[in-house]
Amino acid sequence: MRGSVNMNSKALNLKQQQANFTAYIRDPLHKPMPSDVKPERMIMYTELIFNNVESFLGSNFPVLRKILSTAQWLALVRDFFIQHSSKTPYFCNIPEEFLSYCQSERNNPGDYPFLLELAHYEWVEMALSIAQEELVINGSVDNLLNNRIQLSPLAWLLAYQYPVQCLSPDFLPTEAPAQPTLIIVYRDKTDDVKFIVINPITYSLLNLIQENAGLTTHHYLQQVAVEYGQDNVQAVLEGGLQILKALAEKNIITIAAAADK
Repeated sequence: MRGSVNMNSKALNLKQQQANFTAYIRDPLHKPMPSDVKPERMIMYTELIFNNVESFLGSNFPVLRKILSTAQWLALVRDFFIQHSSKTPYFCNIPEEFLSYCQSERNNPGDYPFLLELAHYEWVEMALSIAQEELVINGSVDNLLNNRIQLSPLAWLLAYQYPVQCLSPDFLPTEAPAQPTLIIVYRDKTDDVKFIVINPITYSLLNLIQENAGLTTHHYLQQVAVEYGQDNVQAVLEGGLQILKALAEKNIITIAAAADK
């Protein structure tokens, strides 16, 4: 029994030491430095871990890093360190953890109103670049109207209040424009991530395809034409077909199969 109690005591002591160690690394200005580690080593560990994560985030969120002053950026990364408890041990998943922090834990009235949307947009670029899905290369798109189609898993349909693709140190809007920014971000056959700004009709069409994959192009166009066609259904049908052909040529739209006869 004594041996068991002693082992439990050692385990609890080790757990507390680890908690003290990580608490100081997260927040060295407000947490006590562990007494069982040499101060110079503790400072080295703290700076090394913070600098590695800060550098990695800066490379994955370059626009966000650029629009913030150095002090603002370091304060943001430090707050992420303090507030967020990561759910993954993998370094490559840190950007997703940072996005989760921005969505659920960040609470700073002084932030730019578009901070979360910009972080999401930059995360999408990174996430698509490492996505494991394989791009399906289409053949001829001449008979697209009668084909069953779907949205490529390497094409993500996005809607933002702010024009995230235009944000820079020289363009920092304080209010959202009247119209949302609608974007399709995709990975092409050379594995480059690109984006296209689209209009509301194209967004509705792609959203319809995304939510009801595998129907014919003609079916999707008819539904959108009913919604937007009004007095000129034929123009919507013809214009929509040309848009989908252009997207299919970029493999954003995947031709699944020919329709049943």
